[in-house]
Amino acid sequence: MQTTTLYDQDFYAWTQHQIELLQAQQWEQVDIQNLIEEIASLGKRERQELRNRLGVLLGHLLKWHYQPEARSKSWFYTIKEQRQEIERHLQENPSLKPYLSEAIEIGYEKGLNLVGKETPLDPKQLPQVCPFSEVEIFEELMDWQA
Repeated sequence: MQTTTLYDQDFYAWTQHQIELLQAQQWEQVDIQNLIEEIASLGKRERQELRNRLGVLLGHLLKWHYQPEARSKSWFYTIKEQRQEIERHLQENPSLKPYLSEAIEIGYEKGLNLVGKETPLDPKQLPQVCPFSEVEIFEELMDWQA
């Protein structure tokens, strides 16, 4: 019979208990294995957040570039918001900067999927490698009268 731990039963309660143990410096009672796993997953989530935001940004940049007749205020502000959020995310997590080129590559795949889902464009007819430079991704000023 398998024993169910607090970690398995109530994750939030487990986190609070681990905090109490750490604050009390009761090292021998800390659930080290699960704590290591959770800290590792936090780092993975920061990378995933960057990739996801880049996917939305790159998808909208593709739509903006390849469907100029359909440009909208909504697209403009989605691009602006994603740029701001990515910038904040990188400021809060500067060690992600060396990962940026890989994140752009993965984000571009997500962007192609977004274009396929939201537009009549065929993602197979678009460049299969990100055509935008980092300057275009993060700093390009677009003509839009909001």
